[in-house]
Amino acid sequence: MNKIFKSKPKSPQEIVRLIKEALINLEKGDSVKAKEKASEEASKYLAALKSTLCGDNETKPNAIAITQAANEVYSSNLLTILVRNLKNIEFEARKDAVQIFNNLLRRHSEVRQPTVEHILANEQLLFLLIQGYESTEVAGNCGLILRECIRYEPLAKIILNSDKFFAFFDYVENPTFDVASDAFATFETLLLKHKELTSSFLHEKYDKFFKLYERLMDSQNYVLCRQSLRVLSELLLDRTHMDNLLKYIDDAENLKRIMNLLRNKSRNIQFEAFHLFKVFVANPNKSSQIRNILLKNKEKLVEFLQKFQNDRTDDEQFNEEKAVLIKKIEALQPIESSGA
Repeated sequence: MNKIFKSKPKSPQEIVRLIKEALINLEKGDSVKAKEKASEEASKYLAALKSTLCGDNETKPNAIAITQAANEVYSSNLLTILVRNLKNIEFEARKDAVQIFNNLLRRHSEVRQPTVEHILANEQLLFLLIQGYESTEVAGNCGLILRECIRYEPLAKIILNSDKFFAFFDYVENPTFDVASDAFATFETLLLKHKELTSSFLHEKYDKFFKLYERLMDSQNYVLCRQSLRVLSELLLDRTHMDNLLKYIDDAENLKRIMNLLRNKSRNIQFEAFHLFKVFVANPNKSSQIRNILLKNKEKLVEFLQKFQNDRTDDEQFNEEKAVLIKKIEALQPIESSGA
């Protein structure tokens, strides 16, 4: 008898429509009871959609069902509605939402990336995800989706070309450690994933970017200061960024900042600063300002470097670089004027 009255399985399209309906009801719910019911419905059908797209312990995902579900997701604009409601759904449902979103992002053929195309046509979706860092509840969920989006250069380009990118300089200083850490992970991915894209971005926004980046390097937050130095070193020392590197090491204020960081109380911050300091010294075409600063501090720098982290006996590369650096500073001489 149970088999006779067993409900018919819902189609992928129906599941997507029911999720959308539940989320809309959750947004406009007039009572606690109505919102609770909508939340339960959203959780149930998000789990069903995740099973359709990813499979489960009992069944493998079906290609036709995946296509049907995905097409319904795109046509109903479910991803935008889902992100908009992340903070309204239950904890486990948020995890399912992340898995659904990222699974769809990875769908592609040799000629098409349908979810990327959908997001390109709905750019606001990316900005909603960025805005997620303003909520402690969903910052981590939004970060997981954003970093998956950033894998695709056209989506990363939208973020870098928007003023919304500069909000990350505030998000990475969030007093909640988990939010700040996740925001920095996304920030780092944006800067390092697509080298040519980031190089072009820095050419256009160099002054604004570095004015804000200086704030991170000057931060009293140990983790933020160290991470900022590490990322800046990795960014500028890549050959793609040669023009940006030359501009950076031609600025006397940058040299002063790095020299101060060499004397930071944290050994790890000192070490990260060293990787940038060596580029100022190694540059064969130093500006007169850079040369004068190094000459003025020549004796102190040599003495400082001779004692600098001498316990790193096993780090051959560091010790070789330090020895070369000392020799270059010792060899510095004022440029004689050509006057009669």
